[in-house]
Amino acid sequence: MEKVVILNEDQIAKKLRRMAYQIWEHNSDETEIEMIGISGGGVVIARALKNILETISPLRIRYSELVLDKRAPLSAPITVTGDFNHKSVVLIDDVANSGKTLMYSLKPILEFMPKKLLIAVLVDREHKNYPVIPDIVGYAIATTIQDMIFVNYDGERLTSAHLE
Repeated sequence: MEKVVILNEDQIAKKLRRMAYQIWEHNSDETEIEMIGISGGGVVIARALKNILETISPLRIRYSELVLDKRAPLSAPITVTGDFNHKSVVLIDDVANSGKTLMYSLKPILEFMPKKLLIAVLVDREHKNYPVIPDIVGYAIATTIQDMIFVNYDGERLTSAHLE
């Protein structure tokens, strides 16, 4: 299957910076936000956004990781640590493909009573099977059902995003 690069490293850096400003704009009335990275690529995106936000805003940022099996979300417990009551929460993933991961990731957060909840993704594949639409999107692309998008990273360095 052919891989088509849709974002290179420099483009990703620019998208993340813009996303960080959008998160700050949505939370300009807050002093602290909770950032939750979804296991895998969501963690890398969340850490990158956290680093940018710490340089551009006065927000205090609490970070946690949400762990779930993306292919079979009901096969194991979905875990996240923290108290999200009356907090501004940003749930972060690398790609919104079908919307299934985001849908199941909301469950443990909604066991609390967050003050505000935003979803941020680097790439939004605008073909959903589940009714979850991200609030903050770095790059949106229309695809077919068969297409998949992957974000590639080396440690904490985001190197590219491709379609296959």
